[in-house]
Amino acid sequence: MIRIQDLIKISDYEWEIPQSLRGDMRVPVRIFATRALLEQIVDDKSLEQAVNTATLPGLVGHVVVMPDMHQGYGFPIGGVAASEFPQGVISPGGIGYDINCGVRLLSSSIEAEAAAPHMNTLATLLNQYCPSGVGKEGVVRVNMPELERVLREGARWALKNGFASETDLAHTEEGGCLEGAKPDKVSQRAKQRGREQIGSVGAGNHFVEVDVVETVFDPETANAFGLREGCLAAQIHCGSRGLGHQVCTDYVQEFQGAVRRYGIELPDRELVCAPMDSPEGQAYLGAMRAAANFAFANRQILAHSIRRAFEETFAGKEKGWQLTQVYDICHNIGKIETHEVDGERVKVCVHRKGATRAFGPGSPGLPPEYRQTGQPVLVPGSMGTASWVLAGTEESMLRSFGSSCHGAGRTMSRAKAKHDVRGEDLRREMEGRGIRVRAGSMSGLAEEAPQAYKDVDAVVETVCAVGIARKVARLRPLAVVKG
Repeated sequence: MIRIQDLIKISDYEWEIPQSLRGDMRVPVRIFATRALLEQIVDDKSLEQAVNTATLPGLVGHVVVMPDMHQGYGFPIGGVAASEFPQGVISPGGIGYDINCGVRLLSSSIEAEAAAPHMNTLATLLNQYCPSGVGKEGVVRVNMPELERVLREGARWALKNGFASETDLAHTEEGGCLEGAKPDKVSQRAKQRGREQIGSVGAGNHFVEVDVVETVFDPETANAFGLREGCLAAQIHCGSRGLGHQVCTDYVQEFQGAVRRYGIELPDRELVCAPMDSPEGQAYLGAMRAAANFAFANRQILAHSIRRAFEETFAGKEKGWQLTQVYDICHNIGKIETHEVDGERVKVCVHRKGATRAFGPGSPGLPPEYRQTGQPVLVPGSMGTASWVLAGTEESMLRSFGSSCHGAGRTMSRAKAKHDVRGEDLRREMEGRGIRVRAGSMSGLAEEAPQAYKDVDAVVETVCAVGIARKVARLRPLAVVKG
């Protein structure tokens, strides 16, 4: 077990686990956290997983861990690791089971005060039009040939079928489509699981939420993002559903043999990996990108459903309800990018697991309106607590492979949360604070109780203190739809 005493304190917000701690480490580990946040994870395996991650072949720079860290599968959630392309490795555990789990934010100019009399109607319609829950079917069902197109085209498929605008795609990471997707590398089982789930939220910590832009910290950047203080915004947090989970399951199993074939020694079998230039590595990259495209399409269909709910609630009654996309970002993904490492530009595969891309001003791939501000970084809070909109910085490009935190981060297992919290009590407490709740089950609601998570404000303070993001706006929830 790695202890806090094993860490070198660099500042109140930054720590290092030196490469010398263990003989098999290939790079050091850099952790962005306060001591208080570190103390919340000492009983899990986050730090040990970060050290294990640092043993992977081909890594460059540091393994970076965000302040919302907690134990995951192989990699810690909140972990970022870059492997040199193409000879380095790709690890499914470094991306996660919910491939391209991510967040989409939509903004409006309708004031929360004007919307207040209609919020119950809006919450009910969102619950009706955005299916949520384990195994729940989506609003769009496709046959297998059409699913193949979804896996290749992502949000572009949604645009062709009337569910998106050009602005939506421009305000989506990678334009809503990862090139190099290979639907033929996705198993039939994965396709069967996903075929009927396009346009659904799922369960766990996934949600659809209506917020008010409570405080703006950077008016110029907020204006560029389309955020107006006192007005409504909508968030979607979900991913690739059963399809992505099955892709990860399939390749974790496949890679058990690959590590033997390529003579890769690992301290934890959950870190199974394959060289990116191997047939196995190429197959996983193609399947992972296909699953990511499924997730982009899924969130795009949900955005269409949310717009429908807003229109039915407000059209003819209030002005400014139309929703414009701020951004859509991945936080479980592997991306081929070029970064500066030890003064040299290096092409790498950045594994982001529970970490958000946070590209700074001037970065390629950003829409023109965000090139001066840096990209929007979306940090949802735990259910019933604040969420944040940040902006990427030049510092993030130098210190964290252009990455930042992705949320609050759990401190309590789902089983313990269900044991300690009654869903009905939590619902009453949230409704008492003016948050409309629509939930498929009370046990599912209890699993996501705010007390099961870190303080998202403390997480945000940390990433801003070390300079890898900066504050733009804080959002407060008004309505939540959960599985």
